[in-house]
Amino acid sequence: MLGMKIQLIQPAGEIHRHRTGIFKRSLRYAPLTLTTLAALVPGDLATEVVIQDEGVQPLELDFEADLVGLSAITGTSLRTYAIADRLRARGHTVVIGGVHATLLPDEAARHADAVVVGYAERSWPQLLRDFACGQLKSRYFAPTGRILRVPIPRRDMLNPKRYMTINSIEATRGCPHRCEFCAVPAAWSGIYAHRPINEVIAELETFEKRHALFIDLSPVEDVQYAKQLYRAMIPLRMRWLGLATTRIAEDAELLKLAAESGCKGLLIGFEAVDQRTLDAMGKPFHHAQAYADVVKKLHDHGIAIQGCFVFGFDGDDDGVFERTVEFVDRVKIDLPRYAVMTPFPGTGAFRMLEAEGRLLHKNWSLYDVEHVVFQPKQMSPERLQEGLEWAWRQSYTWRSMFERIAGSRCLVPLSITLNLGYRFYAKRLPKMTGVVYRDEDFIPGIGCKSSASHDGTQTVPLEATS
Repeated sequence: MLGMKIQLIQPAGEIHRHRTGIFKRSLRYAPLTLTTLAALVPGDLATEVVIQDEGVQPLELDFEADLVGLSAITGTSLRTYAIADRLRARGHTVVIGGVHATLLPDEAARHADAVVVGYAERSWPQLLRDFACGQLKSRYFAPTGRILRVPIPRRDMLNPKRYMTINSIEATRGCPHRCEFCAVPAAWSGIYAHRPINEVIAELETFEKRHALFIDLSPVEDVQYAKQLYRAMIPLRMRWLGLATTRIAEDAELLKLAAESGCKGLLIGFEAVDQRTLDAMGKPFHHAQAYADVVKKLHDHGIAIQGCFVFGFDGDDDGVFERTVEFVDRVKIDLPRYAVMTPFPGTGAFRMLEAEGRLLHKNWSLYDVEHVVFQPKQMSPERLQEGLEWAWRQSYTWRSMFERIAGSRCLVPLSITLNLGYRFYAKRLPKMTGVVYRDEDFIPGIGCKSSASHDGTQTVPLEATS
């Protein structure tokens, strides 16, 4: 096949969708999926590649393409299927990949000519070669080894004005832990891969501005690897943000090296302020009684914290919202973020709730961590939804923002910008969620009976995308 035309599309859920959503540009970083897939296209295939990220631009579906690749998480899967069905009806060949296709490949296969399961470093190039030869298979999978080999993403295909940064990068992939609510071990069990440090450094050296955003779930789980990486980064004199577990504060040398390498901010999934809840969710390596000390150590090293907290675990009672917000204010979490426990398919949480008959529905478009989709143990679904939204509003009052930023004094200009972005988000979130839905609220093939705004159960309005 000569001159193959490829469209790579990443649909967005309603909350995060461009124009109609409430997620500001100041909170967006460039995802690696589309740009990495573009970089993986074999050089000996004559191709024209276009990428579309619906988080930052409306989708244009009236195009010419030989092959269309769609990437879906659970919350965007129904919209992805609707787009795929529409494109296939026009004669396009459609491939679906991403975490949701990995969790439920048979479901995704009903809407695609081929499904990519797992990571695509080896399977995507093979798929393209097969397609070029007219031998496309229905499913592709290639196991990921312990050494991660990825090309430098095609960042040149992005408009940097649409993102907070396009300098997103990864050094490790996967996670050695098996938290009950997390989709990562469900989709990629046992994977904790590392990139050769020299390749990470070489990619960092290509960044025009001396800043980076590491999207690794937690490179510090391999302490020796993390230390070697941070030592190698020190001469680059970069400023970077990333993710970690609280273990980064348990090793003084590791924390010192992270700061010396340019770490200015970390996202930490504290999840809960009660140790019994942490133990029950499979995260006993976090110690709630030490959280305040962890925050202080990071702040003392000039590292700001985006703290993530999840509501709705079986141990959570009606007072969990106030206890969590009080902790956030007391220890001066720079940028708090709240979510409702969401039982993604394939996780231990999903299996338990399904077995107990506590799932309210399987409308995947509402599995976006801001809608309650199950029956909590110690409160009503409506109370859980109200508590979630209350926590967001409370933490983004002017008083809370001022006291947290003044108390931390880390990365103040960026912290102000991000707090303002989340204040906008927090004030508008109830308009995007509001109602707790159950199975009886949906009509198969049509969607939701309610006029409330969200994607339908089986059909997704696409008028604004073409």
